[in-house]
Amino acid sequence: MSNDNASNLAIHISLERQHLTLTDSAGNTLAEYPVSTAFNGPGEQDGSGCTPRGNHYVRAMIGAGQPIHTVYRGRRPTGEIYSPELGAEHPERDWILTRILWLCGCESGKNRGGGVDTFRRFIYIHGTPETEPMGVPLSHGCVRMRNHDVIDLFDRVSPGTAVSIC
Repeated sequence: MSNDNASNLAIHISLERQHLTLTDSAGNTLAEYPVSTAFNGPGEQDGSGCTPRGNHYVRAMIGAGQPIHTVYRGRRPTGEIYSPELGAEHPERDWILTRILWLCGCESGKNRGGGVDTFRRFIYIHGTPETEPMGVPLSHGCVRMRNHDVIDLFDRVSPGTAVSIC
């Protein structure tokens, strides 16, 4: 699918179902993916480790053209490609892989602004090691996806795409 239609697309994330749905402007489902949101549950407070609720949009997209399993730190590729061996060498890392869709809140005082700002909290939709389960809330606040799924989503949307998390 071309990014030309991305402004007509929307991403809906269900915290209860641990599920992401991509829809068109008529509400038709274009794609569905299992996800993993925060182990700490929903919440907007900075430092909470929770997944923020409400209306957001994709503010930045990082990783176009990078190989699957590319490792990111500080939103930059490290030059590493994730493997189980690399994971075993660095068990403390929260792996951010393949692609990053960096979210920004739209609701002042709820998910935008002082102490609750989704963008400043570095909340992303991103790839994760294949060993991490989907459908189970285990992240540090972000929305984790399978690597092939996050590539598919990334290739369908563009900056500005609406994202609702509920």
